[in-house]
Amino acid sequence: MPGEAEGRFLYLGMHVRGPVTSVRAGAGRPLEPNDLVFCDPARRPLLRFGEDCEMVFFRLPQCYLGVTETELNQVLGVPVRGGEGLGALVSDFLSALATEARLSGSTSGDRLARTAVHLLSVLVVELLETDTADGATPASRGGHETLSRIRVFIEEHLMDPDLSPESIARAHHISVRYLHKLFQNDGTTVSQWVRRRRLESCRVELGRAGRRFTMAAVAHRWGFSSPSHFSRAFRGAYGMSPSEWQSLATSAFAPTAADPRASGARRAPA
Repeated sequence: MPGEAEGRFLYLGMHVRGPVTSVRAGAGRPLEPNDLVFCDPARRPLLRFGEDCEMVFFRLPQCYLGVTETELNQVLGVPVRGGEGLGALVSDFLSALATEARLSGSTSGDRLARTAVHLLSVLVVELLETDTADGATPASRGGHETLSRIRVFIEEHLMDPDLSPESIARAHHISVRYLHKLFQNDGTTVSQWVRRRRLESCRVELGRAGRRFTMAAVAHRWGFSSPSHFSRAFRGAYGMSPSEWQSLATSAFAPTAADPRASGARRAPA
């Protein structure tokens, strides 16, 4: 694994073979082939390697996932089964990506890498939602399901300038007050969630290789009232301006050399 100096990066480990155990809160959980687990090289080791084991590690900047430190703590070291559901989709895609070394540095390789990052973002959201839903009462699970449907609706209407708590509540036949309560129980607000998803969409669009968009065009397309408002919100969320992110994104997927020294592990760039 990388040293602590690379703490601004996260690593996603994909188990290939041999004994590997994920350790979280003092409890160990053996990994099976194709299982996935997020690691942070700046923190204590979350994996224990046995003899003759192999894992593939994908490195990505932490900022690409758009998660808070609290959310990150919830997903680090949590095994994702690679044989079912979204875990299987992500694992299969990354397995194919890891074998296509010839695409490294190419336009196609950059696109595939960005697709991988988007899949990992969705995977993180699912991990967070699963953690929230565990131990919930039937009533709270019902609210969680409603909230999930609302989030899908928001995702489908992010470009709609008229998207608002009122229009969202009306589309789901609930009161605005109940809508606010659902998001409050999830630790955020409706407006914060919409802004977060719009910013993430802007970030994806600005990071597309070989394509340049003006800040004003991106801001307008995703429902921001003005370029200056968009720029302030973007910097507040990601710690850099939209133009700084655009420059970084076009160079962030450089190849990472394999490192066979860490208990039989090897790594590949995301």
